Amino acid sequence: MVIKDNIAKFRQVLEPYGASLIAVSKTHSVPRIKEAYDAGQRAFGENRVQELLSKQPLLPSDVEWHLIGTLQRNKVKYIAPFISLIQSVDSLKLLEEINRQAEKQQRVIRCLLQVHIASEDTKFGLDFSELQALIQSVMYRHSPM
Repeated sequence: MVIKDNIAKFRQVLEPYGASLIAVSKTHSVPRIKEAYDAGQRAFGENRVQELLSKQPLLPSDVEWHLIGTLQRNKVKYIAPFISLIQSVDSLKLLEEINRQAEKQQRVIRCLLQVHIASEDTKFGLDFSELQALIQSVMYRHSPM
């Protein structure tokens, strides 16, 4: 199947649920991503900041970029001007840095919080006390949804 057919198939399945398709473009070349873009796909997910930074300037400006992998605080400034959604916020410090960089760009960066509920030490995310502090914080109460 070609990319165009795959996109159409998945959209048809997702449409009744009001769900959106995020095409994971990690490891794919710019021409392949452009093929998906030309088929109508606008939201793409990358898991590495460096790969995202190399692809973003080569693709149309209306691409909705999602970061789907882990993010280090020192790399937020590089993606803050254009990132649409960060799906992997695993600490309050990271969330604060995203907010700081978003304010510098005069924009809001949407985030999904990663909560650590497993008993495995190899898993990451906000623990219960961090999540509770965030929910009760002034930043959470005043942020746009």
